[in-house]
Amino acid sequence: MGCDGGTIPRRDELVKVKKKPEAKDKDSELIFHWRYCAVTQQLLQNPIVMCGLGKLYNKISLIEALLNRETMPKSTLHIKSLKDIKDLNLTPNPVYKDDEKKDGGSDGRAAPYICPVIGLEMSGKFRFVALWSCGCVFSERALKEIATKNCHKCQKPFTNEDVVILNGNEEDMILMKQRMELRQQKHKKNREKKIKVEIATTSANTSSMKVDSDSKQSIKKITSLNSTKRPGSLKEATHDAKKMKPSYSVAKDPKVTDVYKSIFTTHESEKQQNRAHW
Repeated sequence: MGCDGGTIPRRDELVKVKKKPEAKDKDSELIFHWRYCAVTQQLLQNPIVMCGLGKLYNKISLIEALLNRETMPKSTLHIKSLKDIKDLNLTPNPVYKDDEKKDGGSDGRAAPYICPVIGLEMSGKFRFVALWSCGCVFSERALKEIATKNCHKCQKPFTNEDVVILNGNEEDMILMKQRMELRQQKHKKNREKKIKVEIATTSANTSSMKVDSDSKQSIKKITSLNSTKRPGSLKEATHDAKKMKPSYSVAKDPKVTDVYKSIFTTHESEKQQNRAHW
């Protein structure tokens, strides 16, 4: 059967054994998640952003992917606009050397970023979190040990919904998805409330402008009426009262013209004539 010549077959050559699944290199996997972009698999470079699920991206690469959605993988379809990502405020590691920056630090000697509170390296061996309210990044141990509702780095207040676990496990992904939906609902409510306030403010301003315009128009009417009545009103009344007196004479009235005075017999031109007049 082909075994002549002293050939001794092995058991794995005669019996088909179920192959074991290929074991993943944990160190390589950690380096991939923490030092490379989740969209383009390129080395992470500033500015670095995260999504609501805690994945890390190069901001420029993600913007290019949003412009051409066909190139985006299925794991990033929850990112629809720049509102769904957050710029990260990372703390550089002073031990991380320039030669490691060039080749990506594949030897794992030092991580490019550290926790600003207790100094742990952000290499994947320790759990790290980021705050959606300010974008600051620090270790989960620092968040638990220093129980406060203000950011450890910038002192900005935050809530439990703002805490995003970076590169978490499957249980963390479920929790991050719930918190992402809660933030979106909260943002939507705040936006609707802001629109209502703006509409109410605009309507109040327009009504006040109408009242002011109406009051201005009424004031203008009153002033115009007063201005038409005021000039010479007392003088005219006094002059009319003088006309009603029996001692009034047209010839002595300074406001009457000479042409009008010549009609009456009291005028000098009528007095000098020889004809009779009655």
